Amino acid sequence: MAITSPFGGGGLFRTKSVEQSIRDTDEPDSRLRKDLTSWDLTIFGVAVVVGAGIFTLTARTAGNVAGPSVSLAFVFAAIACGLTALCYAEFASTVPVAGSAYTYSYATFGELAAWIIGWDLILEFALAASVVAKGWSQYLGDVMGRGAAVVDLGGVTFDWGAVLLIAVLGVLLALGTKLSSRVSAVAVAIKLGVIAVVLVVGLWFFDSDNLSPYIPPSQPEAADEGIHQSLFSWLTGAGNSTFGWYGLLAAASLVFFAFIGFDVVATAAEETRDPQRSVPRGIIGSLLIVTVLYVAVSLVLTGMVSYTELSGENATLATAFAIHGVDWAEKIISLGALAGLTTVVMVLYLGQTRVLFAMSRDGLLPRSLSRTGPKGTPVRLTVLVGVVCAILAGFVDFGTLEEMVNIGTLFAFVLVSVGVIVLRRTRPDLPRGFRVPLVPVVPILGVLACLWLMLNLSVETWLRFLVWMLLGFVVYFAYSRRHSVLGRRSADSA
Repeated sequence: MAITSPFGGGGLFRTKSVEQSIRDTDEPDSRLRKDLTSWDLTIFGVAVVVGAGIFTLTARTAGNVAGPSVSLAFVFAAIACGLTALCYAEFASTVPVAGSAYTYSYATFGELAAWIIGWDLILEFALAASVVAKGWSQYLGDVMGRGAAVVDLGGVTFDWGAVLLIAVLGVLLALGTKLSSRVSAVAVAIKLGVIAVVLVVGLWFFDSDNLSPYIPPSQPEAADEGIHQSLFSWLTGAGNSTFGWYGLLAAASLVFFAFIGFDVVATAAEETRDPQRSVPRGIIGSLLIVTVLYVAVSLVLTGMVSYTELSGENATLATAFAIHGVDWAEKIISLGALAGLTTVVMVLYLGQTRVLFAMSRDGLLPRSLSRTGPKGTPVRLTVLVGVVCAILAGFVDFGTLEEMVNIGTLFAFVLVSVGVIVLRRTRPDLPRGFRVPLVPVVPILGVLACLWLMLNLSVETWLRFLVWMLLGFVVYFAYSRRHSVLGRRSADSA
């Protein structure tokens, strides 16, 4: 059933009703098993968010961009996430269907916008899973004492560690979401234990003098010129974004990567027993937990050593302990990182398959991909995503492509926040298990916060993002528009 979009008539702006989205979840050949509880979703949220950011990104951002104010940067990023988390919670309780922002956009803005955000989420999840898998491989190499789990194949570097991780996780996800949740719970317990050790031991070396100046004075740096500087700096002529207030703002955009994935919880709404209650609890609860952890670790880290001792691209959480002669901490942190990054890749992998599942069920991608196996999981998509991510992680050197994940996620957050306002106006009759307070103020603040973070990403990242979006338009008009299930239903009823 298609309804009229507030942005126009049929065609590109045809919307898929919430009722139709829910009915589609009962199709026998593409039905997901409902196994998850609010506890499972909270574990998924913590599992995907607490990972590379807490073990590596914190130290590098403190040493190179923000100094001790990195803890405040985490707060800024968490506020932006919190505002949009409320919007995700309302949508997930109203439209408990796989696909997250893609599905929500289909119900509010229409098919073209849904395709754009789905294409955007493909960028977010696939790239993030591959990037984090390579990070996992580096830690595996550290534990093995080899530096990296890679081999040279005729001049081509092959990251076998990253490929091995993706292959194992692909098997787990194909066997069932509940099993994946149990594995995540074990890994989360391990990494939280490691973080607790870090905090307790780190406090022994804490010196409040290291936190001064909290926001170091701005320093010129030619490396940020041209397309490598932030879009905000380029537009305003402010120049570099190293330390100072510009550094703090740039740091908030960078550490946002540490929060990537909490929205994956919403993609599992269709597999949840009581989505109206469980999904909002899982989203908001996991975000609160990880924000407290990030701020605590960043304060302890920058209190242990001067931020100047954390400069360079190789600084990690273990660097601060090595300076104090606590060499055993490096192995403990590496083990914690392995556990942490395992769950990050797993949940990002899960999110990618569920978004593609929703898109293929709607015909915007081949319908055959949406078929589920005996375990109630989309096995074909799981294999396909695994192969693509394994190729990316195994052979591609990502470099600065990590920022692409940030801009893709922030773009999705903007549409979800606006979507809450739109759906409140167009469908006030819908039952909502959770309601965002102070609408439209909270969604608008979420939009502004996300746009601000996007402005502080580099011009280079913006250009790459635009190229990816243009490619998405080509795919939509070449294939998706002609195969849309909603489009065919509309034609049949005309």
